[in-house]
Amino acid sequence: MLNNRKRRPTHPGEILREDVLPETGLTQGEFAERLGVARKTVNEILCGRSPVTVDMAHRLARALNTSPDLWLRLQQDVDIWDALEAKKTEYARIKPLATGAAG
Repeated sequence: MLNNRKRRPTHPGEILREDVLPETGLTQGEFAERLGVARKTVNEILCGRSPVTVDMAHRLARALNTSPDLWLRLQQDVDIWDALEAKKTEYARIKPLATGAAG
């Protein structure tokens, strides 16, 4: 499915930084400690420089009483957007197969 969005989806780190962390009242360091990871790891995600991995999605889900799927879907939306933007011309050269040809 082609990406028809006009702007990049919100990185899950931005949601954590702008909405979740302020609500918890925790600092990045305290949040990292709760998650069992380094503060730098949390900071990289909050700044959008690192993705939410499967491991981190499980940690976030456990700490925030959500599901890993939530965090992974948010990250996947960003990843799909970034890949399309980076290789849009290359992808446009790929011709669709005729219906039924994939057998």
